[in-house]
Amino acid sequence: MATPHNGADALLDRATGALRGAAVGDALGGATEGFTPAAIRERHGGPVTGIVGPWFDNWRDARPISPYHKGDGHVTDDTLMTLALVEVYAEVRDHLGAYDIAERLVPKLLNDVRWVPELECDTVLLQRVFLAEKWLALRLHYGHVDPREAGVGNVVNCGAAMYMAPVGIVNAADPDRAYAEAIDIAGSHQSSYGREAAGVYAAAVAEAMRPGATVDTVVERALALARDGTRAAISAVVERAREHRDGGGDWASAIDELREAVTPFDTVGPAYREPALDARIPSRTKSIEELPVALGFALVAGGDVRASILGGVNYGRDSDSIATMAGAITGALGGAAAVPGDWVGDVSAASRLDLAVPAAELVAVAREVWARDEGRAAAVAAARGGL
Repeated sequence: MATPHNGADALLDRATGALRGAAVGDALGGATEGFTPAAIRERHGGPVTGIVGPWFDNWRDARPISPYHKGDGHVTDDTLMTLALVEVYAEVRDHLGAYDIAERLVPKLLNDVRWVPELECDTVLLQRVFLAEKWLALRLHYGHVDPREAGVGNVVNCGAAMYMAPVGIVNAADPDRAYAEAIDIAGSHQSSYGREAAGVYAAAVAEAMRPGATVDTVVERALALARDGTRAAISAVVERAREHRDGGGDWASAIDELREAVTPFDTVGPAYREPALDARIPSRTKSIEELPVALGFALVAGGDVRASILGGVNYGRDSDSIATMAGAITGALGGAAAVPGDWVGDVSAASRLDLAVPAAELVAVAREVWARDEGRAAAVAAARGGL
């Protein structure tokens, strides 16, 4: 695993690694989303080891995923939502909350025209996001629901968690603050274990940004902060992952074991495209599948970005979000150079993205936020001195 730059460049290096890792994981994982590991191997003549084309040659008309051009290095809504959240940070230039989602992110979904790689056109982001994300517009723009509670009633999935990496970057080395901020933000989008996963994922990225962090310390902080079924699921998966890693296993041989470990906490069921009748409803005993599995692959891979992402890609099911989370965490740990350059170049070109720009913008915001935090803390300390 590459070692990030020291000194003034360390924050930018790790932030770039996180955003690049998330984007390439998303792009590679999008091509295999919804399918089983066996089907993926059959379709591609073995495990996927890089960027591949769409599952169906007639992708414009093929069900169940038309008209999306997944594959070929195209990022999905995971990355588009992540970058939209970076834009909100660039406007607010401070910590965010649920009201910022209502007042700034939702208008971006509705009004801002941008290139959407899977649709191969310029359009508003609302045209690309799935129903659980369209919920933001329904509840906040049309329903005028209190942003702190708008996530209640939505299906419980990884929709809010998938774009929380920027929260971890802005709160670098402070996973507790990242967790609290993401929980606040995600209240506008999700409830229950979907909201919890958003907080824990942001915390994991924040810990990964800390100098001296390792994949094991990331898992430790995630477990320390996680609650209820999310904590139980992460604990079960990482225990299996450590056993597998210590036994000399790799990401390919870990797929079935990690799926078995997370199954008791997953409400979707064995047929990913045919969810069980009680799928995605609030619960204190369940968890989204994506975050525990992403942490599991990061552990098995020893923090290696390429191996962590490939684990998520070949796992199937919600592979783009798993690989996004694994890529962001390991990318933050290893820095920009740890993310395979060929993937970064190809995904950037295919998706028309320059990931260095949002990373630099987010770092500038982070430094401003830290300065404000120091001033706020000093003011509180001064006031308490008189008590």
